[in-house]
Amino acid sequence: MFLVVGLIAGALNLVGISTVVVQVSWILVLAGLLAVLAIHLFVGRTSRTV
Repeated sequence: MFLVVGLIAGALNLVGISTVVVQVSWILVLAGLLAVLAIHLFVGRTSRTV
């Protein structure tokens, strides 16, 4: 969502808004990737019984 708003603001030459929004979207993407990695590491360590 933030990335779409940033791209639209960039297309409209709203440089200040697009810069902030794109940086926020990158932070959210990286936080999401770290959360997925952490969940994978913690859940993957349990022993599975069939």
